[in-house]
Amino acid sequence: MSSSYAKTRERLEHYFDRTASKTWERLTSDAPVSRIRQTVREGRDQMRAGMLARLPDDLTGKRVLDAGCGAGPMTLELVQKGAEVVACDISQSLLDVAKSRIPEKYHRQITFIAGDMLSDRLGSFDYVMAMDSLIHYKATDIAAALGKLAARTRGKIIFTVAPKTPLLSAMHVAGKLFPRSDRSPRIIPHSEARIANALRKAGVKGHLRPVLRVAKGFYISQAMELEP
Repeated sequence: MSSSYAKTRERLEHYFDRTASKTWERLTSDAPVSRIRQTVREGRDQMRAGMLARLPDDLTGKRVLDAGCGAGPMTLELVQKGAEVVACDISQSLLDVAKSRIPEKYHRQITFIAGDMLSDRLGSFDYVMAMDSLIHYKATDIAAALGKLAARTRGKIIFTVAPKTPLLSAMHVAGKLFPRSDRSPRIIPHSEARIANALRKAGVKGHLRPVLRVAKGFYISQAMELEP
């Protein structure tokens, strides 16, 4: 992968594992949060449900990668559908939260791995779910990441990007004005055409289609599906 991918991944690891792990642990729980964060929580819940709806109801015997699993809400729903899940995240702190929250009876269906979601050592999959784990990357890096995953995935890769809307574009520019120490990892908006063009240039074959857009307060995300 490119140096830009590696640098972004490093920033994300520092942010989610050291700077904001407690914030994300709280956001993904039932604990009271601010009105702004509540919209993010509700938007993420809606997006997760929509992505899961793209998979069969019965995933028994299927191996699924939860790429960027965070505190584990997607992983839990996947194992409840019968899947064998590789729950991978760059944040060991959030992975520990996932282990503590998911009932012990499901742990035999889960392989928890702290590290890069693109690592070849994770093996091959029937499906890949990458919710909000690619939203910080450039289109070329997203395409390269999808290419690596597609080579090891038999079925769909369902992922999200930040859609290129006037609001998100303005927020992207405004974020650059904050002191570097105060910035969370930037989200880079992309159009469907830009992702499709990057995939074509990277030689990634498959059918790309938009499947769901969620706009809930401060949470705006576009789910796409790549079928190799």
